[in-house]
Amino acid sequence: MKPSSAFCIRLICFATWQGAALFIASAQSTSTRTIPARPLPVPTTVSSQLQTVIAPAWQGSSSPVVRTTEQWKVFIQQVNQPQVQEAELLKQRFQVSVKEDTIAGVHVYRVSPPVVPEENRHRLLLHIHGGAYVLFGGEAAIPEAILMAHYARMEVISIDYRMPPDHPFPAALDDTIAVWREILRTYTPRDVGLFGTSAGGGLTLATVIKMKELSLPLPGALMAGTPWSDLTKTGDSYYTNALIDNVLGTEEGSLDACAKLYAGSHDLTDPLLSPVNGDLSGFPPTVLLTGTRDLFLSNTVRVHQKLLHAGVPADLLVFEGESHAQYLIAFDAPESAIAFQEVTQFFERNLER
Repeated sequence: MKPSSAFCIRLICFATWQGAALFIASAQSTSTRTIPARPLPVPTTVSSQLQTVIAPAWQGSSSPVVRTTEQWKVFIQQVNQPQVQEAELLKQRFQVSVKEDTIAGVHVYRVSPPVVPEENRHRLLLHIHGGAYVLFGGEAAIPEAILMAHYARMEVISIDYRMPPDHPFPAALDDTIAVWREILRTYTPRDVGLFGTSAGGGLTLATVIKMKELSLPLPGALMAGTPWSDLTKTGDSYYTNALIDNVLGTEEGSLDACAKLYAGSHDLTDPLLSPVNGDLSGFPPTVLLTGTRDLFLSNTVRVHQKLLHAGVPADLLVFEGESHAQYLIAFDAPESAIAFQEVTQFFERNLER
């Protein structure tokens, strides 16, 4: 007797399901897979200015980094110098004024565009610079602040927070909180936007977590550009974009050394070091930026997902072909203008009118 068609269908479905189950079990039994080497073309979907920045291969090393305190200081000075030169170029390009000041004992830079419109005169942007928590102190801190002052047409205060090797965690966080307490004396919190990129983005998030712990009023809005929100090698893009990102390259080497120098004796998973592990509920509206080749793409996406899960209004801007923070590096590219214009519009929508 021939089997019924219904029986045949059930048998086929069972065999298909069993094959799929075996495939899934086989896939789950393998924790890694090897991707063959292949050429990586420069995308034709971005501007020629950005293509020039995307094209070069990463020039760093993934070898372990061991430096004495003096060696760190020499290294920091060497890396900072080109940033100081860029700051001078940007000051001339955008005709902004930069004045040094001290707020609550913390060294800061006040960056102002030539004209501040009436609607922005009661507003302020507070900047936390990047640089792996170790680099870009002093005048090297301000290129992003200059760009933001130009596009947003607001005054920007850039916090020149203390850094390793002399001042590891929590010195930087203590400085941002000290400045915030003083800012509250003269500004309404919802009139102030807090922003930063890379380590500055991570410290922006950590600062708000600390504000919550201290029951301080929170800023009106945040920008966290490709935040270093997890100092451990956690997240898919630490692996998928390793050596593809031509700015950071890989977590091994200098990046890992900077994380450990900054953290000192503290656990890298501490939410004030890796804010993606913290409680993000009640955060101000936040805009996050990253790129498809960014080593910190997962850091950014994970923060965005956690903010959304906590009910926080959050925008995620992902730029085609960009490695880490290249909207800052390729500041002449149209993509950079778009990034800062989008952030400006976000602040305009969310800061107090």
